[in-house]
Amino acid sequence: MKDKKPPCRKTSYKKIGFDLKLTIIDQIQNGRISVNHASEKFQVSRSSIDYWLKKYSTLEQKKLGMSKKNEIKKLKERIEELEFVKDFQQDIIADMELITGVDLSKKSLPKTLADEIEKKKQNRLKENG
Repeated sequence: MKDKKPPCRKTSYKKIGFDLKLTIIDQIQNGRISVNHASEKFQVSRSSIDYWLKKYSTLEQKKLGMSKKNEIKKLKERIEELEFVKDFQQDIIADMELITGVDLSKKSLPKTLADEIEKKKQNRLKENG
């Protein structure tokens, strides 16, 4: 005869008041805690928290959350763009220094940038033999 497995116990959660729900929602939307952390901290299921977020979030809070995500996306795109411009400018400076034989970057740029340009020059020399 096979042993029967004990029945699965459902996790019990405590009742949460309206004010605490709003506090939890506010903390999540302001980025202070995650849904997972709130679930553990307040002994509430993640699905309940998701439901509260949909039900009790104001339109303003939703717009604010979306605008922050858009702002972060735009800033990341801007960083990529500026990195490209910086690399392009460094390539031009490195080429110019190789052609003229004058190290302007060491005299006029911060050490970190001058070092990057020097590495680009070394790579150019290796590529060209």
